[in-house]
Amino acid sequence: MTRTCEFPETGARNETAGKSSNRDGIYLYAIVDNKGWCTDRDIGIDGAQVYPISNGRVAAMVSKVSYERIRPERRHLSAHQQVLNWLMKVTTPLPVRFGIIADGPKAIQNILSHNQETILDQLGRVAHRAEMGLIVTWDVPNIFEYFIDTCSELRTARDRIFVNRREPTQEEKIEIGQMFDLLHNEYRAVYTEKVEEILSPYCFEIKTTKCRGDQEVMNLACLVDRDSEKMSEFEKGIYKAAKLFDDNYSFSCKGPWVPHNFTDINVEL
Repeated sequence: MTRTCEFPETGARNETAGKSSNRDGIYLYAIVDNKGWCTDRDIGIDGAQVYPISNGRVAAMVSKVSYERIRPERRHLSAHQQVLNWLMKVTTPLPVRFGIIADGPKAIQNILSHNQETILDQLGRVAHRAEMGLIVTWDVPNIFEYFIDTCSELRTARDRIFVNRREPTQEEKIEIGQMFDLLHNEYRAVYTEKVEEILSPYCFEIKTTKCRGDQEVMNLACLVDRDSEKMSEFEKGIYKAAKLFDDNYSFSCKGPWVPHNFTDINVEL
């Protein structure tokens, strides 16, 4: 699912390879409310000055680049993130995904003009808020063996298949694998629901994102008020949720970040 502003076709290019150009392009970092932004921050790609191009009540934060395409190199990715981090100190931006280059200011203004209502709605949704990430994992050496030890149904099936130490058939391997997957996903769903129920009073919105690997129980994105008191309450909610789990689980809470998972603007002209 797209989590950032997209700018296809008219006047904008999204490429992943680098190539010098004879004329400057306009690289997009984010969209913000148009409240008068300082233009003396030389923190863009290749140290370029970051400045706003505005139209009505919104503005795009951009810099000039002498490329037709921007490679996803560490220095470019770092500069892109640095601009977002700077903006987060003064507002809540709508992040633009890496690699978007427009042909000129007019293309940017057209994008802002044609999509102003949608952009304003999204800016209002995330204003004064930030994204916090919560990952819960099984802190065990082998997740399959952990389920064997804790789930009698799976253990019985394993013992039946491996009776007399014979080599199981391909069908039997598939059967026990499917049983593991079913239990694995059931555990994830049950615990995710419980944690979301505990955290919901401290969040404006919670989204479940895809788990990365079998060890993850859940990967949650939480939209939280950036006020320090509210952040402190959110942390208390995390500790409350952690009491549901024993020492076989670990919690990792990170942020605050730009709310990538809570912006859903697909701009098309």
